[in-house]
Amino acid sequence: MNILLKSVKIVNGATKENHLKKRDILIKNGLIEKIATSIDAPAKTKIIEFPNLHVSVGWMDTGISFGEPGYEERETIENGLDTAAKSGFTDIVLNPNSFPLPDSSSDIVFLKNAGKGHLTKLHPLGNLTVGGKGEALAELYDMKNAGAVGFYDFKHAVSNPNLLKIALQYAQNFDGMVISFPLDTHIAGKGIVNEGVVSTKLGLKGIPALAEELQVSRDLFILEYTGGKLHIPTLSTTDSVKLVAAAKKKGLQVTCSVAVHNLFHTDDALEDFDTNYKVLPPLRTSKDSKELLKAVKNGTIDFVTCDHSPLNIELKKVEFDNADYGTTGLESSFGALNQLFSIEETIDILTRGREAFGIENLELKEGAKANLTLFDPTKEYTFTESHIESSSKNSLFLGHTLKGKVLGTIANNQVQLNE
Repeated sequence: MNILLKSVKIVNGATKENHLKKRDILIKNGLIEKIATSIDAPAKTKIIEFPNLHVSVGWMDTGISFGEPGYEERETIENGLDTAAKSGFTDIVLNPNSFPLPDSSSDIVFLKNAGKGHLTKLHPLGNLTVGGKGEALAELYDMKNAGAVGFYDFKHAVSNPNLLKIALQYAQNFDGMVISFPLDTHIAGKGIVNEGVVSTKLGLKGIPALAEELQVSRDLFILEYTGGKLHIPTLSTTDSVKLVAAAKKKGLQVTCSVAVHNLFHTDDALEDFDTNYKVLPPLRTSKDSKELLKAVKNGTIDFVTCDHSPLNIELKKVEFDNADYGTTGLESSFGALNQLFSIEETIDILTRGREAFGIENLELKEGAKANLTLFDPTKEYTFTESHIESSSKNSLFLGHTLKGKVLGTIANNQVQLNE
């Protein structure tokens, strides 16, 4: 397939090659053949032209949940990957959030096969423990060989510190990444929102920042003892960021992420008891959000994830106490980030850090694979259900103004255009 992108503004801050310059880009058989001021279209070439068209290397998200197998009514792998492609993502790291849980090599093979042939590439995580029960390590080595890019009991802390120690020691033998959710469940108790002024006012049980920070501190102490690679997903508090920053200064191999909604929203959004705002970790204070934003900008926080967690309506249309945690986020991720950061910062956030998960780095230059995201960074709109491609509609960005639209994606010799 031959494709010619006409008069596109290249956002390529990582290498600075043609950065912020308008160019034509010719793609042949999945490779970038030529980048020039003007290119005449060869025969049988698809020409792509939009007003204010921008391009970057393809985007990645490190924390995506679907439903298949077991919860296909929430999201199938097929529809989930199509949604990711329409949302600008050419790579997604898939959380182990299904039934049964992926804790063996055959489960990873199933997920990899289900993702084959799609524009967006699926990189599965395997469970850290058998059945996600936190009792015995799963088949980490076999799952790594089958294609797992890390090991994680989704949204469940590793409560047994010795198990985390053994996992970090064992995974070093094959460069495996261990992922530990930052929540001390004993401190969190039955809390469901951030503990503070808002939780007191609304009469909702709170999860103190301490519950996260104790777990982060413990995990980093263990990492310092064992060595290895540790990823801490979805930090949400000021002191958690300080703990990670100190660990990085010591030279520990630790990465971390934050959910985009913890940057965009605060616990003030809970005033109407809208269950779409019930997420884990919970929305925190404006002070936390400001510190998290700073940490993303200075690189202490490595990734911003949309923490996409589709849930069918009966899990959300209930009393706040009984609702499940989670929000969709693929479709709103770019528009939310682009409201908070400059376009160059936004693209850096969406494209950095693939090597941490052992995923191939991308380049936007002649001879490289055409793995690209097309977008208009200036278009503002109110996010509504009509923008949600997911099977589930539980989004905490509904009704909010977002900035920037994804126009399409190109990867794996396939094209997805949204307009």
